[in-house]
Amino acid sequence: MRDHLGRPVVAVTGMGLVTPLGFGVAESWAGLLAGRSGIRRITRFPTDHLKTRIAGQVTLPGEEALASPERVERMAAMAAAEAVGQAGTGGRFPGPLFLGMPPVEVEWPQRLALARAGATYPAMAEAATGQRALFETFLFGGIGERLAQRFGTRGVPVSVTTACATGASAIQLGLEAIQRGEAAAALCIGAEGSVAPEPLVRFSLLSALSTRNDEPERASRPFEKTREGFVLSEGAAALVLESLESAQARGAEVLGLVLGAGERADSFHRTRSNPDGGAIIGAMRSAILDAGLAPADISYVNAHGTGTPENDKMETLGMRAVFGEAPPPISSNKSMIGHTLSAAGAIEAVASLLSIRDGMLPPTINHELPDPAIALDLVPNVARAAKVERVLSNSFGFGGQNVCLVLGAAP
Repeated sequence: MRDHLGRPVVAVTGMGLVTPLGFGVAESWAGLLAGRSGIRRITRFPTDHLKTRIAGQVTLPGEEALASPERVERMAAMAAAEAVGQAGTGGRFPGPLFLGMPPVEVEWPQRLALARAGATYPAMAEAATGQRALFETFLFGGIGERLAQRFGTRGVPVSVTTACATGASAIQLGLEAIQRGEAAAALCIGAEGSVAPEPLVRFSLLSALSTRNDEPERASRPFEKTREGFVLSEGAAALVLESLESAQARGAEVLGLVLGAGERADSFHRTRSNPDGGAIIGAMRSAILDAGLAPADISYVNAHGTGTPENDKMETLGMRAVFGEAPPPISSNKSMIGHTLSAAGAIEAVASLLSIRDGMLPPTINHELPDPAIALDLVPNVARAAKVERVLSNSFGFGGQNVCLVLGAAP
């Protein structure tokens, strides 16, 4: 029940998913194994004037009236309810909440409404005075507080945002809290609801998004030669972590293990990675070392794999540096569900555990023209049966925020 460093072994006893492929683990996982794309033309708001008009949209009841933070909260609650229900913890949750979510700010419709009182910031601030609902909607920590109350988690909920590594960061926080003996269990969530005009415009201005609007299902093309950018997406994932000792003592089904985590920062650029790949390579090596493993012990890598020319090149560099001339298979869930940003690390951790459970590697779809500079086994287009014991799940964020997780089979 202790790992190579004498820390409690950390088990996963519950998982929940919300993705553009469906609601719940079963539906989303079936879609991934089928190589089905969840990318569609955006229907939530007009896109005629935008360069990118496609996304991985999760349709919620009454979504047209919802601000992004409200979508984040709803999807996080759905995923958490599934995970907690599967874990069977019952009653008040026996540990803290670690929530990974996007940064929150007042959005265009609300700013325009405030601007009717005057276009200057002082006038808008005055108009916002006393609007408690507006404040609570766009308060960063408010979502975590409400989720903590809903699920009865213990202590003060922790909300974190580390760009595209956010979901993995939430899991890392839960893992380390249990390893240190500060908690017997943790509810870890990554959630994203930013398919909205403003994020779409911002990422478009960075030239980060695919503009393959006429073929949405073929737009996300990680590691493929004609890749041109990622597809903005949304969703949520939740994992219930607890010490293996606690899980076995209460007779819970152990779905897998979180064996280790590695984190490295890269202050090179706001969006680009340092060309030497030091932080990406360091995060991967650190995670494997933290798990007490060698690179040869990794069966499969769940890629960050966004489909941008820069990211895929750097991840390939990292794979070669860490694994040498015989890297394990690697594939990208983002080829099917797009880039779920703050949710991605958590969604991909769940997919990694399911790969272990079922002995199946989800494919990298839309792999039509191989890139000769990327000599990796990408599990192209069709899922593959394989013996999977340990998975490295990569999450590399803008601003050099990199987190990697190692997931393992249940004992």
